[in-house]
Amino acid sequence: MNSKVDSIPSASAVSPAEGAAMAILLAISFSHLLNDMMQSLIFALYPMLKVAHHLSFSQIGLITLTYQITASLLQPVVGIYTDRRPTPYSLAIGMGCTLIGLLLLSTADTLPLLLLASSMVGMGSSVFHPEASRVARMASGGRHGLAQSIFQVGGNLGSSLGPLLAAWIILPRGQGSVAWFSLAAMLAMLVLSRVGAWYRRQQARMVKKTKVFGAFNGQVLSQRRVAFSLLILVVLIFSKYFYLSSLTSYYTFYLMSKFHLSVGSAQMHLFLFLFAVAVGTIVGGPVGDRIGRKLVIWVSILGVAPFTLMLPYANLFWTEVLSVVIGLVLASAFSAILVFAQELVPGKVGMISGVFFGFAFGMGGLGAAALGSLADRTSIFFVYHLCSYLPLIGLLTCLLPNPHRPAPTGTGAV
Repeated sequence: MNSKVDSIPSASAVSPAEGAAMAILLAISFSHLLNDMMQSLIFALYPMLKVAHHLSFSQIGLITLTYQITASLLQPVVGIYTDRRPTPYSLAIGMGCTLIGLLLLSTADTLPLLLLASSMVGMGSSVFHPEASRVARMASGGRHGLAQSIFQVGGNLGSSLGPLLAAWIILPRGQGSVAWFSLAAMLAMLVLSRVGAWYRRQQARMVKKTKVFGAFNGQVLSQRRVAFSLLILVVLIFSKYFYLSSLTSYYTFYLMSKFHLSVGSAQMHLFLFLFAVAVGTIVGGPVGDRIGRKLVIWVSILGVAPFTLMLPYANLFWTEVLSVVIGLVLASAFSAILVFAQELVPGKVGMISGVFFGFAFGMGGLGAAALGSLADRTSIFFVYHLCSYLPLIGLLTCLLPNPHRPAPTGTGAV
């Protein structure tokens, strides 16, 4: 790593510009918190919706698939478009789509309406994530891992709050109370309008620089090597989010079936897991800045395997402990993977962010649908036994380029 890039200045050395940038990072992280909190309400509502509308596990998976695929397919498109035509105020517009989705969700009484509501929330997410990730990188001051972690931790905190708020507010008052969360969408739109104004000023000051494709930490990699490395990172994202979908979508059902917990108690356990994910997220980025992102990916993906393999055999106490450990360790991967990919393809922040956020959402959706169908055909317990092996895919990390060693230059380098 370049020490000039990775060094973190002391508090006394922080300039007013860096202070303003940190304020933007906190604002975008707060908006991410509100965005993902509202999105996580969909998952937290599943036990209520399943009973109220007589849904099967396959139909629950279809709702998740609709939301995730909408976000997955649109995010790369948004990222590619905004690389060419930055749109500072698209962040607030995307949040408006989420607001509409929440209002629909509060009144939906049929599966098609539930699917429409989830697709609107997914559309809002598809606009928010690529541009918000670009803003985080712009405000990073060279500490890209730290910036992505600050941005990501807001989203994970928001996701952890969803089940808690559902247990406290929505379950006692019913589906219609979802409409109250549209106030959070309005607050996020206000914050993002201010962020958009800062973004627009930064764009006016920026001078375009020519960058070399495949320039990775002082090395020049061939196009084939870059493409292969991106493929490995995508497979690692698959293992992470396919496993996470088993917990975010079906963990409450697993706890209720195996340990006979109430819905409210199961939601609290889901909150603990998601909160652990939020805590783990803030670690991965800055640690990756210090010790290298490849090592963080190694520890995060493969290192969680012993705990996932033990989870299906644990009692309630150890299930809770293991789920927290899994959340802490596994969560540190995404910031490291995303920044690793952005460094492989310089100058394409929107495209890379859109592809990786989109693929993450897509894997979550496909995972929920596939695992829901599998649970209907077998059992929720079989699903957790099968998914426990997914982190072993982390062995593929050894195929990524090492940033501390020069890589051979191929004939395809440009």
